[in-house]
Amino acid sequence: MHLDFFPSRTLTLYLAKMFIVRILAVLVMLVLVLMMLDLLSTSGDILKVPGNGQGELWTYATLRIPQLIQRFLPYSVLLATIIALITLNQNSEVIAMKAAGLSAHQVLAPLLLTALLVSVSSFVFNERVVTRATATLKAWEATEYGALPQEAKVKANVYLTDGTNILTARTVTGRGNAIRLGDVTWYRRGPGGSIEQQIRAPRASFVNPGWRLEEAEQFDVTTAATKQVETIVVGKALSPAQIELETIDPDAEPFWNLGGAIDAYEATGRRTSELRAKWWHKLAGPLSAFLMPLLGAVAAFGLARSGQLFVRAVIGMALGFAYFVVDNAALAMGSFGGYPPLLAAWAPFFLFLLVGETVLIRTEE
Repeated sequence: MHLDFFPSRTLTLYLAKMFIVRILAVLVMLVLVLMMLDLLSTSGDILKVPGNGQGELWTYATLRIPQLIQRFLPYSVLLATIIALITLNQNSEVIAMKAAGLSAHQVLAPLLLTALLVSVSSFVFNERVVTRATATLKAWEATEYGALPQEAKVKANVYLTDGTNILTARTVTGRGNAIRLGDVTWYRRGPGGSIEQQIRAPRASFVNPGWRLEEAEQFDVTTAATKQVETIVVGKALSPAQIELETIDPDAEPFWNLGGAIDAYEATGRRTSELRAKWWHKLAGPLSAFLMPLLGAVAAFGLARSGQLFVRAVIGMALGFAYFVVDNAALAMGSFGGYPPLLAAWAPFFLFLLVGETVLIRTEE
């Protein structure tokens, strides 16, 4: 009887190699299919912009593929788990390993180790690659696939209030006093809340105090008159710090930067439940890949000739997909303030860790 958690070195490498090959195969298949479907629905919007062509489609694909990898990597691990374990079961390799004295946990240990390495790699990939691709893609979508932003730090869709007045901008670049706004609209509202004046400009910069709109178009609601204005200063109560706070996007900020941004946001007395829940989920999300071998393990144990192999595979898939449903629901509840952010991010992981262990122990024989 083996007392080590892992089986022999040869068996560990064999199982790990088989598992990682299937993860990559399933992931490539899912990403290619989903990317083609995405391009079918998006290519028309990209190509209708004058000057856009095949190069812009490839650019969109390179920005979208990291997001698809982030989202569907845990699904790939789940499907690869079931495929690998069904293969082992059908070839009686699980029976051979158990006959050699290996427990269910020792059989799964190489798969769990591989899944843990996948989780760590996923976390690094998400925070180093996906966040940057997401920020660029959102800024590009905000310009309706016009000119691709050249700066690395580009944020999109800002909405600020200055008393009763409103300032919106599609893109934000730079930091501090060097912040520049793109596609800006200023709404001046009267005492009753009705809009009295609208000013649109392609760009704006901070002039301390206020924001200088250049080449603006001013429309007066009361007179229905439109006129061109070379420059005009608006929003004198709005500071660059306020704009930086309003542009916090947890999907586009890496984990090590988001915590400080949330603290600064919280210091202003604003609600941070959604941001804090997503900050915790940046750790819990990639770790979901570690759960998949445990949830799919039901497909490995039990005799293949019993005729219940397909049922076991379905149960494994159901457990895995149930985790994703509960995880998304808990994250939504945390964002709305129904759950504490820490509980919303981590409760599904530990709940299904216990469920997986229970199912594994009950079905091992």
